[in-house]
Amino acid sequence: MTQPTPTLHTVNDLALRSFSTRRANAPIYVLLHGIGMSHRYHARLHAQLATDAEVHSIDLPGFAGLPKPGRNPGIRDVSEALGLVLDLLDVRDAVVVGHSMGAQWAVELGVRRPDLVGGVVAFGPVTDRARRGPLTQAALLARDSALEPPRLNGIVVTDYARCGPAWYARQARHMLSYPIEDRVAMLTVPLLVVRGGTDPIARQAWAELLAARAADGEVAVIPGHRHLAHFTAPAASAERIRAFAAAKVRPPLP
Repeated sequence: MTQPTPTLHTVNDLALRSFSTRRANAPIYVLLHGIGMSHRYHARLHAQLATDAEVHSIDLPGFAGLPKPGRNPGIRDVSEALGLVLDLLDVRDAVVVGHSMGAQWAVELGVRRPDLVGGVVAFGPVTDRARRGPLTQAALLARDSALEPPRLNGIVVTDYARCGPAWYARQARHMLSYPIEDRVAMLTVPLLVVRGGTDPIARQAWAELLAARAADGEVAVIPGHRHLAHFTAPAASAERIRAFAAAKVRPPLP
């Protein structure tokens, strides 16, 4: 696979960066990282999906070394900017895969721009409405990180450093208050909720609740993996996403 092409986009005073692997007349996937992170921890999944599809990994405002806006954009603001970036990339009928907080941006984009989105994949979605406190979430993240591979934790630590604690905290307020369980009920496109079988952050009951609230929702589990299963099990993750796309999402127009 050729290396994805990076492009910087500035829309609505927000800077985003896309890493694109183009493929004509093929399924299209858009990958959105979680809070504090970047496209780097999606590289393995991007490569797996790109063997037979077009894939766009997106860095979101204030993360991945991108400029911090002078304001604190919420989930709606970032999703609107993301939609404009996908317009620029000429993306339609994409399966939008959001990991952790990325699931929130993906769901909101699906609600607001169904012309762009053929299906939403909420991978390890946050935040469980029964455990929305900041201290609880921090403890769960620490519990998960302690058992993730060292190489992966190296990416996490360096991406968090680039993000910085101030921006992380500002965006975390939106993450903790976003009612994803209500927003999935507004989706008019199919929803797949994916979790690692031992993910302490996105539990099975939470995944099943989100799928049940959607008009067309289902759950897939990757046994033996944790919150970052898209990195530790990229082939299995891609397999489940491809199966969902094949069954639920209309193919792009030629």
